[in-house]
Amino acid sequence: MTDPLLRLAEQYGVETSYIDWRGRPAVVSRDTLVAVLAALDVDASTREAIARATPPPPAAPLPDAEAAARIPTARAWGLMAQLYSVRSAGSWGIGDLGDLAALARWSGESLGAGFVLVNPLHAGEPAPPIAPSPYQPMSRRFASPLYLRVPDIAEFGHLPAEDRAAAVQAARALVDAPGTETGELLPARILDRDAAFGMKLRVLEAVHQVPLGPGRKAEYQRFQTREGRALADFATWCALAEEHGPDWRRWPAQLRDPAGTGVAAERLRLAGRVDFHTWLQWQLDQQLDAAQEAATRAGMPIGVVHDLAVGVHPGGADAWMHQDLYATGMSVGAPPDEFNQRGQDWGQPPWRPDRLAAAGYGPYRDLLRSTLRHAGGLRLDHAMQVSRLWWLPAGGSPADGAYVRYDRAAMLSIMAAEARQAGAVIIGEDLGTVEPGFRTELAAHEILGTSLLWFERGEGGRPKPPQEWRRLSLATVGSHDMPPIRGILHGDHITLRAHLGLLTRPEAEERSEHERQLADWMAMLRTEGLPVEGADDEAVVAALHAFLARTPALLIGISLADAVGERRTQNQPGTSDEYPNWRIPLSGPDGREVFLEDLRDDPQVTAALAPILRALSPG
Repeated sequence: MTDPLLRLAEQYGVETSYIDWRGRPAVVSRDTLVAVLAALDVDASTREAIARATPPPPAAPLPDAEAAARIPTARAWGLMAQLYSVRSAGSWGIGDLGDLAALARWSGESLGAGFVLVNPLHAGEPAPPIAPSPYQPMSRRFASPLYLRVPDIAEFGHLPAEDRAAAVQAARALVDAPGTETGELLPARILDRDAAFGMKLRVLEAVHQVPLGPGRKAEYQRFQTREGRALADFATWCALAEEHGPDWRRWPAQLRDPAGTGVAAERLRLAGRVDFHTWLQWQLDQQLDAAQEAATRAGMPIGVVHDLAVGVHPGGADAWMHQDLYATGMSVGAPPDEFNQRGQDWGQPPWRPDRLAAAGYGPYRDLLRSTLRHAGGLRLDHAMQVSRLWWLPAGGSPADGAYVRYDRAAMLSIMAAEARQAGAVIIGEDLGTVEPGFRTELAAHEILGTSLLWFERGEGGRPKPPQEWRRLSLATVGSHDMPPIRGILHGDHITLRAHLGLLTRPEAEERSEHERQLADWMAMLRTEGLPVEGADDEAVVAALHAFLARTPALLIGISLADAVGERRTQNQPGTSDEYPNWRIPLSGPDGREVFLEDLRDDPQVTAALAPILRALSPG
């Protein structure tokens, strides 16, 4: 490589070319390379600057962390759910940790499920309005009080009876609020996170005022000691965000340094609010623990599998607490692929690989440890985050990015070691554009990959027969970024993307290609003796689940949305307000909302799960 800019970029782990989703080589623009290097404090703006630049120093050696994650000793299946959408008679407008425990008990005890996988429960804004996406958190280290089951807090029972009754009545009214008439691809009702969170906070503030007994006070103090400075800083950020807004970059200058004297003074002034947000995290810690305990008591060998988002909001708590770790002027995304042909910009600042290594990966270890504390497993969203990330210069198109490498061996070894210590399973979402050797290295650390049915194609783009699928993987039909099975069968994703202007080729061409691929899958099902000729949607759903059960994959994930017959997608990548992402309640094929209590007797659920129960459930 003779070009000085290209050579310098490679020295700093910035890839100058890549293979796109169609298998074609793509070259990174010089402007992008200069911008990415600048975010790493390397001036490459001129030939003279490039000539003066020096290679990065070698990374400091890490303590030996080589380990393998825990792999299930037997095949298992489980439900995958967007927790906020899974409501019960006891929910306060949104699915919560009490609902998670109930879902685990029912699916474990009655169906023999081995796990339940949920969306990220990371902390968002400390007060309404809150962003709907669970993948754009303010902190990955801490959890969102939105998911608290308020009546399960011990001190709730000490509130006056009339206050408790009023809270429950208000929650019921929120659930029973009428929906609105919407188009075919939209639900009649959209979940109102702000109303649910606002109501919970009002009651939680009253519960927080209830004095703790000696035993509870000792528990609270132990929790604070265990979490240490990180908890104190997070709670301080929450208190400051309530006064100044949830973006620390817009705060007064004296509040932008968490170690500064200005913040120390405000921490004292806002001590009551800081304690409130600290107390909320204690309640979450206890309810997360209760959910995992409910799962294991139900006989689940794994239990709750939590989801770890790729990054955090640039103005949030983690970015405030660890400002030196994040690359300024950059956001993380993904290059164009089949389902997102314009690429994606997730609006999250990436960790700087050099600074993360210099910190001995401490924040990374802490993040993993806290997430795994009450989990039987961890799903790593966009698993390539431990190997390379698509960095986008501010103001650019998602297609105009570059891959920046991380120390994959170090990050995988640390993750595997933390998982082994916690007795947890790690699942990497290794979909889309994956660099050579990545899946092999995941397997070497006994970290499972993800096999998504619609993407499992072999030579010539034909569907892979079940025996050719990976063993070390979680096998699913779809993902939260795609329509449920029924939506795919009806081409809803094409209709929606065309309506929103997200297609990069004519709709007729897109639909023709989709119908061809769908016909290939129907032919594969027939080859496997799973008849779908003239079958209705329900039969095709069952056939696809039966197909999953024939693969050698160690884990089989069944979407709860598929089980109840939902057609609408939870999230349409490339949109924000154009589609009600992450706000759709669990519903059946007719649009009727499905509650947790309905699952046991729902004929759609019975039919959808029957092939899995026959193949994988004990007895």
